[in-house]
Amino acid sequence: MPQLHVPYVVEQDEDGTWLAEAALTPDVFLQGEGDTREAALEDLRTSITQAAAESGIPDQLVVDLP
Repeated sequence: MPQLHVPYVVEQDEDGTWLAEAALTPDVFLQGEGDTREAALEDLRTSITQAAAESGIPDQLVVDLP
């Protein structure tokens, strides 16, 4: 199964809900939420999987850093 590496940000909202956000492409922004950080990340994983299934896996550029 192919892997997709997606940078993300996780924050806790004022009401205590955890939000995880990522951009799959410049036009496709995804969000997950949950009662815990882990639940928000799992919800985001589900959103990314569904978006990739619908629109395909975006091209990736791999850069080796010194």
